[in-house]
Amino acid sequence: MTDAVPPGSRGSGTGRLAAATAGAVALAGAAAAWSLIEARWYTVRRARVPVLQPGSEPLRMLHISDLHLTPTQRDKVAFVRDLDSWNPDLVVNTGDNMAHRDALPTVLRAIEPLLAHPGAFVMGSNDYLAPEPKSWARYLRADPRDADAVPQSEQIDRPDLMEDPSRRLPTEHLASAMTDAGWRDLTNRRDALVVKDSHFDLVGVDDPHLDRDVFPARAPLPRGAVRLGVTHAPYQRILQAMFVDGASLVLAGHTHGGQLALPGYGALVTNCDLDTARAKGLSGWPGGRPDEPGSEDGMWLHVSAGLGTSPYAPVRFACRPEATLLDLVPSS
Repeated sequence: MTDAVPPGSRGSGTGRLAAATAGAVALAGAAAAWSLIEARWYTVRRARVPVLQPGSEPLRMLHISDLHLTPTQRDKVAFVRDLDSWNPDLVVNTGDNMAHRDALPTVLRAIEPLLAHPGAFVMGSNDYLAPEPKSWARYLRADPRDADAVPQSEQIDRPDLMEDPSRRLPTEHLASAMTDAGWRDLTNRRDALVVKDSHFDLVGVDDPHLDRDVFPARAPLPRGAVRLGVTHAPYQRILQAMFVDGASLVLAGHTHGGQLALPGYGALVTNCDLDTARAKGLSGWPGGRPDEPGSEDGMWLHVSAGLGTSPYAPVRFACRPEATLLDLVPSS
């Protein structure tokens, strides 16, 4: 005699597994579809930074980064041009403007209205080299450059990436357009700007992600000035150097805010050695925000999640593309 099998129970385990698998596939498909939509859902963030000298007139700084423009991205061009309607007092561009060898005219059209305002800039790797397809898995490394490392034994006669004509971008033309408009080029150098009644002492470096950074020689901070640091990639060595140099505020991009984040958790990676808690937005260095107890002697750090992505990874999840308006006000 055998035990009776209840009707409908045979194969129920297999059925539940199939249903669960189908549900997971559907969820993954929906997430993938949304990530393509979110990558074009541009927004403007705002943050208040008490960094000016006491008694100074408040001013509005626009921070843009990581446009990664291609010639066909008309919606992004329109968004960037419309940022001029916020009437910023100062614009800072932290690099990675181009994502195609023919993108220069597109970039210049996008930033054209912003060039009428005082500004400063540094370059990112995608202002020098056109992107190329790479495994997404490399971005899960603490520093994805490790994935590109070549053993010492294989480096004989290896051409420098910067000398590869197939990938070189019109960096000099982009830089000339911005400097001709009066923007300060902070490529491994210092400069200064006066905006309203605030004197900004500027210091910047070339892209640390390509190891092109050479920190400028030390210089005393002029009396009554606010030292502003600018870098594309917020590697810890650069942030620490700017902190020691006396910067009150540092602006950076590069991280894309993690690009793929988990709701309620945040970024999984930063594409550099910065911790994920500082992947985007306003924070502090080397500790907490300067307005938090115990961190009063630190500096402010703003990392932009940027407006674009590589054309080979055109997705974002729980990390909308952004530009940021920083309302600079006097410190107490």
